[in-house]
Amino acid sequence: MAGDDSHLQNDVVSIYCINDRLGDDELRAVLSRLGDDKDKEVFGQVCKRWLRIQSTERKKLCARAGPHMLRRIAARFTRLHELDLSQSVSRSFYPGVTDSDLSVIATAFSCLRILNLQNCKGITDKGLTAIGSSLSSLQSLDVSYCRKITDKGLSAVAEGCHDLRTLHLAGCRFVSDSLMKALSKNCHYVEDLGLQGCTNITNSGLSVLVEGCRRIKYLDINKCSNIGDIGISSVSEACSLTLRTLKLLDCYKVGDDSILSLANYCKNLETLVIGGCRNISDEPMKALAASCSNSLRKLRMDWCLNITDSSLDCIISKCRELEVLDIGCCEELTDAAFQQLGSENFMLGMKILKVSNCPKITVEGIKKLMKSCEYLEYLDVRSCPLITKAGCEEAGIQFPESCKINFTGSLAEPDMLL
Repeated sequence: MAGDDSHLQNDVVSIYCINDRLGDDELRAVLSRLGDDKDKEVFGQVCKRWLRIQSTERKKLCARAGPHMLRRIAARFTRLHELDLSQSVSRSFYPGVTDSDLSVIATAFSCLRILNLQNCKGITDKGLTAIGSSLSSLQSLDVSYCRKITDKGLSAVAEGCHDLRTLHLAGCRFVSDSLMKALSKNCHYVEDLGLQGCTNITNSGLSVLVEGCRRIKYLDINKCSNIGDIGISSVSEACSLTLRTLKLLDCYKVGDDSILSLANYCKNLETLVIGGCRNISDEPMKALAASCSNSLRKLRMDWCLNITDSSLDCIISKCRELEVLDIGCCEELTDAAFQQLGSENFMLGMKILKVSNCPKITVEGIKKLMKSCEYLEYLDVRSCPLITKAGCEEAGIQFPESCKINFTGSLAEPDMLL
């Protein structure tokens, strides 16, 4: 028996807790190698120590919280870089986020880089002033549809956050040229600027903006009805090396001079929205197609009533990288715009095409399109009197297997559509 006991003692394996073997730095190294967010959440469920480490390393958080809870969040997530307090349009609650909340954020989240306050209708200039005075490292701010804020609060952000790269202000109706001047003076690294519906911004404001902000890649001035050719020409010249996306929906003062300026300076443009710009005609669009033939991927020009077959034919033949095209309500377009299509050597990478409300386009035009658009995912032919489902079947049109055809409006438009 004594011999057996000795044998058992030799087989005993010492058992150690992993927390005794690994320090905080080692555990952080393990956490950093977990790519999936769910795995990181599971990491924090092992024990309180691992939860603390997971919390301190967390960079992004989406929350609905008042000042007291925000302080607790700040104490736990000490290295937070991104905070999302936005509300959805359908489920927003008033007042939601308030100026008091922003004061807590300004003092408690010193590492914050990205702050999303979209649809937080209770905040005012007072709260934004607190953000500007304390969060000098802020790089992205979204206050879209925060309808109480004005140039005063946003100028405080511009003056205090010199590293600002992204600013979204859609629906902020009190924003004016004064803010454009503050951004130009203080925020030279702005790349992404959303000004949709900021109708008080004028050509002068845009011209001043790009004197200091010459790195803009994305500019959304949809429904900015006081902006015209002078402002767009200033942007295209100043940001010629960087501009990739320009949105001008319903900017009815924009005309041919804007398109010619883009053609001359912005040869890397990828996305252009000119829907509702009714003063744009064929020749400038041909120049743009030639200039951006290797870059243009998304083009929305619905309700451009002066556009005819000659410019669309040029766009289709030259812009082979085009993936999204909206020509809805361009009433002068006919099947002749597609005359070059149909041959095996002429293939397009088109994924989304809208030709709704084009009364002169027929089934024959669609048939030519389909022979060159094997990657098409969505086709909108609503309110085209000469294009019907029965007519397409009778013509023997072979649609791509994955393509959805919207004949009546019963299909939802894809997210990729501009």
